[in-house]
Amino acid sequence: QVQLVESGGGLVQPGGSLRLSCAASGSIFNINLMTWYRQAPGKERELVATITSGTSTNYADSVKGRFTISRDNSKKTMYLQMNSLKPEDTAVYYCNADITYLRTSSDKGRGNYWGKGTLVTVSS
Repeated sequence: QVQLVESGGGLVQPGGSLRLSCAASGSIFNINLMTWYRQAPGKERELVATITSGTSTNYADSVKGRFTISRDNSKKTMYLQMNSLKPEDTAVYYCNADITYLRTSSDKGRGNYWGKGTLVTVSS
């Protein structure tokens, strides 16, 4: 019953900003690595940014200096602050997370989960 839901996508002009959110829900024991991916029209899905449970981050070269990944563990939510947006940032953005969950009060499992994506369109 673990679920990831992205939100915050929309239409913005070049140079504008947008903040994406990824909220996790369910019987979660721990959220480990969290990652933002994106897939532009006609292109393969690519990694955008990653954040560990210790808040260490990594970014694709194409977004360094413009995007910031963060997480709020109390809210079980990850964010992607996107500034100085370019038309080439247009894509469906997906949330991915490595999650340890509770089957019962004494039984844990671990899995990799995806959200359904949120569309970001950068256009004038």
